[in-house]
Amino acid sequence: MQGESLSAGKPGGPGAGFRAEFDPLVSTAGRELTGLITAQVARRIVGQEYMVERILLGLLTGGHVLLEGVPGLAKTLAVRTIAETVDTSFQRIQFTPDLLPADLIGTMIYNQRSGEFEPRRGPVFANIVLADEVNRAPAKVQSALLEAMQEKQVTFGGRTFELDEPFLVLATQNPIEQEGTYPLPEAQVDRFMLKVKIGYPSREEEKEIMRRMSTGEPIPVEVVSGPQALLEARQDIVRLYMDDKIADYIVDIVHATRNPSDYGLPELEPLIEYGASPRASIYLSQTSRAHAFLRGRTYVIPDDVKAVAHDVLRHRIITTYEAEAEEVTSDEITRRVLEAVEVP
Repeated sequence: MQGESLSAGKPGGPGAGFRAEFDPLVSTAGRELTGLITAQVARRIVGQEYMVERILLGLLTGGHVLLEGVPGLAKTLAVRTIAETVDTSFQRIQFTPDLLPADLIGTMIYNQRSGEFEPRRGPVFANIVLADEVNRAPAKVQSALLEAMQEKQVTFGGRTFELDEPFLVLATQNPIEQEGTYPLPEAQVDRFMLKVKIGYPSREEEKEIMRRMSTGEPIPVEVVSGPQALLEARQDIVRLYMDDKIADYIVDIVHATRNPSDYGLPELEPLIEYGASPRASIYLSQTSRAHAFLRGRTYVIPDDVKAVAHDVLRHRIITTYEAEAEEVTSDEITRRVLEAVEVP
């Protein structure tokens, strides 16, 4: 149906006035795929729906995700379970100060039979890579991971090796352990599409966690999809309709982090060292589409942009010493920007 008017909820509500080419098959496929995955994950993970959804956003867009939270919040278990449900290869790499680039990407080894050097591929050659405590590794290892994340390839022994699709890096860092860490440079942090902060479960959720884990028996999950289904879903997401008003809204949000005075926020000028990079605009567009896809819609509304804005912007807005003194975080700046920028 060409040009059908779509609105979310009541007339005049979010989504009213945006027009799209509506394909109900895309909507149904999205709900089925993500519903099956989340149902399997819920067999092992109690609560943490926000974290699971953000990991799915990364899978559905090919964007890497940085998870920040204290130990014991099921970050590793969630990633491993999702990898099992979509039947993809999974590797967990524990980053340590003595880790070498060769431990990550691989190296050339000498074959005595052939008399030639042959590549031995490292754990980064997997569909889903969990980089545990990524900020504990030195700069050389971080730069090796950077090439894999950005270029979807690695280089060693004078040769370049392509990584298989889908390829996704899910990294964790612990906010309370500072000793022995190497802060991630802005260039690498910017490569992560989302930075997700993970909190503690509720009292009832923790009681259920205790009950499930008390048996010590592994909880099985079923394979509900394959890598090809994810790649097809990505193509569906690219085709999701985004009105020019939504595109302008995204650009305005990003520009407001660079020039807040132009948007009626002069008080933010001394608090922002650097605003969000152009990647923020790209990732806001991609994740907004994916968020709409998870909701079963084939068009993007302003609420989709707002839902993912904090995760896209929190690691891209660099605050000043004055902001730290006043205890103003990038999340607070993002909140003020979202309140100030006019919603289409």
